[in-house]
Amino acid sequence: MAIFISENAEQTRKFGEEYAKTLKKGDVVVLNGEMGAGKTVFCKGVARGLGIFEEILSPTYAYMNDYGGKLYHFDCYRLKNGAQAEELGLCDYFYADGVCVIEWAENIAEVLPEKVKTVVIEKTGGDNRKIIYD
Repeated sequence: MAIFISENAEQTRKFGEEYAKTLKKGDVVVLNGEMGAGKTVFCKGVARGLGIFEEILSPTYAYMNDYGGKLYHFDCYRLKNGAQAEELGLCDYFYADGVCVIEWAENIAEVLPEKVKTVVIEKTGGDNRKIIYD
């Protein structure tokens, strides 16, 4: 695991953009952090790094947003378990050709692929964040 210290949202976004360069088709990234930690900001950077320039919105009510098959951005906050993710067809995307970034993945842990990458974003005061990643 490595650590990046971000001093503001723009640095978090730029770090996500750089992190995207380490990803390949089919990667699943579990994105952990409390509400307001900057998970969606990080995902906006990942999208930019993958060459996606449309607006990235949190998929809280849609569960998953598909950005041209390159990026699948999940928000599993409202899911109670992996069975619900399976019923919604969300698990199929884990094995597609895009990169999956999953917020609140702990809610569906039992259906995640065996190998995932993990990013943890912790608030450390003000706009500062500690980003722990593999």
